[in-house]
Amino acid sequence: MELFQAKDDYILQSGDRALWCSRKDGTMTVRPATDLLLAWNPVCLGLVEGVIGKIQLHTDLPLGLVLIRQKALVGHLPGNHKVYKITKIAVIPLSDEEPQELELELCKKHHFGIDKPEKLAQSPDESKFLMKTLSQIKSNVGGPIKKKVKENKEKERLERRLLDELYKIFMDSDSFYYSMTYDLTNSVQRQGDSDKSSLPLWKQVDDRFFWNKHMIQDLIDLQVPDVDFWVIPIIQGFVQVEELVVNYNETSDEERSSPETPPQEVVCVDDIHPRFTVALISRRSRHRAGMRYKRRGVDTDGHVANYVETEQLIHVHSHTLSFVQTRGSVPVFWSQAGYRYNPRPRIEKGEKETMSYFAAHFEEQLKLYTKQVIINLVDQGGREKMIGDAYLKQVLLYNNPNLTYVSFDFHEHCRGMKFENVQILTDAISDIITDMKWAWVDQAGVICKQEGIFRVNCMDCLDRTNVVQAAVARVVMEQQLKKLGVMPPEQPLPLKCYRIYQIMWANNGDTISRQYAGTAALKGDFTRTGERKLAGVMKDGVNSANRYYLNRFRDAYRQAVIDLMMGLPVTEDLYSIFSKEKEHEEKEKESQRGAQEQVSLLLQTYMQLLLPEDEKFHGGWALINCDMSLIDANNKDVDVLLLLSDKAYYIAYYDEEADKVNQYQRLNLEGLEKIEIGPEPTLFGRPKYCCMRLHYRNEDTSGYFHTLRAATRNPEDDGKGKGLNRKTTVQSSLGCSR
Repeated sequence: MELFQAKDDYILQSGDRALWCSRKDGTMTVRPATDLLLAWNPVCLGLVEGVIGKIQLHTDLPLGLVLIRQKALVGHLPGNHKVYKITKIAVIPLSDEEPQELELELCKKHHFGIDKPEKLAQSPDESKFLMKTLSQIKSNVGGPIKKKVKENKEKERLERRLLDELYKIFMDSDSFYYSMTYDLTNSVQRQGDSDKSSLPLWKQVDDRFFWNKHMIQDLIDLQVPDVDFWVIPIIQGFVQVEELVVNYNETSDEERSSPETPPQEVVCVDDIHPRFTVALISRRSRHRAGMRYKRRGVDTDGHVANYVETEQLIHVHSHTLSFVQTRGSVPVFWSQAGYRYNPRPRIEKGEKETMSYFAAHFEEQLKLYTKQVIINLVDQGGREKMIGDAYLKQVLLYNNPNLTYVSFDFHEHCRGMKFENVQILTDAISDIITDMKWAWVDQAGVICKQEGIFRVNCMDCLDRTNVVQAAVARVVMEQQLKKLGVMPPEQPLPLKCYRIYQIMWANNGDTISRQYAGTAALKGDFTRTGERKLAGVMKDGVNSANRYYLNRFRDAYRQAVIDLMMGLPVTEDLYSIFSKEKEHEEKEKESQRGAQEQVSLLLQTYMQLLLPEDEKFHGGWALINCDMSLIDANNKDVDVLLLLSDKAYYIAYYDEEADKVNQYQRLNLEGLEKIEIGPEPTLFGRPKYCCMRLHYRNEDTSGYFHTLRAATRNPEDDGKGKGLNRKTTVQSSLGCSR
């Protein structure tokens, strides 16, 4: 559709339809295309794909018209419905100001033979010159005007920051999807149960997942049939569609590329190997939406943070089978203060005060899905235990026969990167999976319905949750394909099909994680390949650090933009946050210096406690144990203190929660066999750390070692994995030739 700029309006035109949006007050009207002749000097700015809605980033700022500038075809859903991903947006201020360069695709009708449309605004150089001149003029005027100029500059900087976040939300995380003919907000089963199929698409939607509802509300409120064309329901989440071939004779990519593999006869797979389409659709709820440390637990309406419904579709010929799972934060009142790297959770309200809101959440869930099977993956020990205990207590108090509670300590069962042990869970609940069934429709109508749903959660409902949901969905998919005769009864899914399936679920996990935590999912290498490797562990370390950085410095702005998209008041003073950002950076540096002093004091304390009087202290370090199995099993770094005397070295294991050393080893220097120093192995750019491995004999037996690394944190890093960590290294002079 074409976008025109007139004196008082922006006009979108498609065929014989036109949508007018006032530059004065943002009011929207639907008019015939011929009314363009009545506009004052309309100029075509280029082509856009559709309207998302309007947003006002601050009460002091003008409304902005948000348009789909570019889309990408994701695939075709059953019924040949096209699904698109929004890849670029344009935001046009609804004011008298001229828009900046929008970089729209040119309209051949109005820009034939022209490389770029005529620029209605000054060039950047001209704008800078005019602003500089205006600033010089105002600098010669009295104090009140200077103050006004300063306020305007602050307003402009804040607007740029919020606008930048809005662009990133839409363009940097593959988050928003739509279809002009298919209802992405509703599962196959809900579509089959609905009596709204004759209504316009936007009137059929599930309100929970209609993400741009508030932004487009002014258009909906016109309540005229002509608006149906312009209202595009958009979901935030993930969509991927793949066509797979069930071929057990197909060689792997490695074998195919081998020079020893003889050429094979080319056979049309359509004739001998069945095909099927698999689609993955995740839809995030717009209720209690936001970033992970800004939105946790349940609210007073019974909505939970990071609530996502994920539907796996299988389509074979005229048969469509659907299996739905949900994820969502533990529905009690809890929080985590995001200013620490690994913050301790807090329970905000007591059991009795929580009960009614817990009940409100599950009453809605049971109304929607009839039965709920909770799979709780939080640790049954450590700092997560209080959240798991609060959850179980509320389930017992609620005491509903349609609610089943399953607890699976993911880190305990999958200790040492053995994520394949998730099969312990799927085997244990295999009867529940079978009894739950799935939705099944064909051209004649509904054959079968899914009876209940799995509601999976961990702390963030991201990494562990995605691994488990993928495992459950795989069991269901194999059952479905065998039922349809696509797979033999005793055969597993062909390896190539399984690899593509794994990649889809890994992409799903990465996308949801970027939306909630700002980075790709942890443990994604297992979901993607079925194996947990050193490179994946190290990549997770980078993403964990990035999550801390993003929460610390960006989440306040992103949360504000999301709230504004939802029509919610912004609770934080954005001007204050923006103006104090540098102050926060200075405090961060100061806190690092304070941490150095604390670690130094800690080393001195344990030097006095552990070293005998006849040993001379030479140095001490706060380090991280690099044993990969320990790091992954506990999902956190293992802190150690390395103390060196003239006779021995000590490895003291520091328990951060108890704030004390709970065990230590003393090793004579005579037993030290060799020391290796070198960069850590990595597949992701330059190594972040230098590691040290101390080989020693234990009771005259060789082969033992400690692998340690520094836990330095560079305050000048940009947070993209370049050494950002929560500890500080304090070093003393060794003064020892050994």
